[in-house]
Amino acid sequence: MGNANVIKQALLALEPTEGCWLTLASPAVAETVAHCGFDWLVVDMEHAPNDIGNLVAQLQAIDAARVHGASSSAVVRVTSNDPALVKRAMDCGVQTVIFPNIDNVEEAQRAIASMRFPSNGNGGTRGVAGLVRAGNYGQDPGFVAMANDQVCAVLQIESAEGLKNVEAIAALPGADCLFIGTADMAASLGHLGDTGHAAVREAVAAVIAACQIANKAVGIFAGSPDEAAAYRKQGVQFIALHSDVAWLARGARQARAQFKALL
Repeated sequence: MGNANVIKQALLALEPTEGCWLTLASPAVAETVAHCGFDWLVVDMEHAPNDIGNLVAQLQAIDAARVHGASSSAVVRVTSNDPALVKRAMDCGVQTVIFPNIDNVEEAQRAIASMRFPSNGNGGTRGVAGLVRAGNYGQDPGFVAMANDQVCAVLQIESAEGLKNVEAIAALPGADCLFIGTADMAASLGHLGDTGHAAVREAVAAVIAACQIANKAVGIFAGSPDEAAAYRKQGVQFIALHSDVAWLARGARQARAQFKALL
């Protein structure tokens, strides 16, 4: 579990990557999608029926795919900015965590600290344990010493308050990527359900600009390949090309429509 975090390396180098959301709580789906060439897969614990048990199962499935040549790395979005939840997810073997609803510097600092074991006054608050999956169940003697170097914090900016504080959040050491939550941003700005509203587009541009000033990566969830390409041209590095559930539903509808058209 103590491997170098390739997601963090890409983010720090401002290299473009793409992934998708896993929302179906299915190890089989996770393993299948891991063979599709994505750089990363997000096990979503905020808006999907994922618990700690099937998080582990999906991490194992993604790792199994990697043994057979897949290149996807696992990410988890925790339910909230709660150190107890972060600790449990990381003990399961996650190195990259997406934190929802980061509104200010204090919340961002709390998130960053929750990923790190205390060491040399670094402010870390993560509880220390070696007998966990992340440390190969106690069989990786270097796990605790090396873990802090590989953690990666992706902080979601998805409110008017977060937008107001975005430059200060982006400037924080340890804020490896700011991820724009367009749906919640639209609601916070008074435009529920309208992620294409001009105010939301302006917010997206403001977050991208703040990240460029701070030399930090920025991420977003794209509703379509066309939207993803547009975001890439705007300077977004970390792009989610939607989700397992969307592709399942879309593929089923398309197959049925094609069948009906042939009759």
